[in-house]
Amino acid sequence: MTLPRPSRFRNSAPLIGLTLDHEPGGDGKFSRYPFHALRENYLTALSEAGGLPVCLGYTADAEAMVARLDALIITGGAFDVDPVLYNEDPHPLTSPRPARTSAELALLRAALKRDIPILGICGGMQLMAVNAGGTLIQHLPPELEHEQPNPRHEPGHAVSIVPDTHLAEIVCTPTMMVNSSHHQAVRSAGEARISALAPDGVIEAIELDGPKFAIGVQWHPEFTLDPGDRRLYAALVEAAAR
Repeated sequence: MTLPRPSRFRNSAPLIGLTLDHEPGGDGKFSRYPFHALRENYLTALSEAGGLPVCLGYTADAEAMVARLDALIITGGAFDVDPVLYNEDPHPLTSPRPARTSAELALLRAALKRDIPILGICGGMQLMAVNAGGTLIQHLPPELEHEQPNPRHEPGHAVSIVPDTHLAEIVCTPTMMVNSSHHQAVRSAGEARISALAPDGVIEAIELDGPKFAIGVQWHPEFTLDPGDRRLYAALVEAAAR
């Protein structure tokens, strides 16, 4: 295991919360009892950027948790945002987890209220779009291969960064190579601004104009496949440390 680099913020490393998946447990699982889970690289990528990661459960008061945080990351997972939030009936392949979405939505709104930096990843980006009044494509055609056939630690496709956006300012490149692990996508971004697109036109990143840092990306930057991924984490930590 690679140990995280020492934080250049020393004892004042910003405290950054990450949301967790939830599994019911059972025979042959990590636990027979319900448990939270999160892939390790969500935490290590943040630690290497100088942040101090902390995992957030579902049962505590969202505003109380956010009051202690310097930034929030809403993670992805093998589930879908409940379409009731954007007034649609579920597609047969839509798999909502209402308890998780309810907890993450409360954290997102508390973070927006406090204006702390927010990074939404995959399903986290989709939740940000829905909260901004947007809608989702509930199931992408499989032939588009946004569930990439190669491993997730390898690039799946390029994305074009929209000029004159906060994301463009951060990553300092017109294109990035990213991985792709989603069967849903943002159809309309509502009041959010689109900041990256896939070659087939699928929305790959959004951002909010009001907060000092509120960016959602459809890919998984915690794998740090592109130099822009590390720049994104560094910018989040810098914003959280202010």
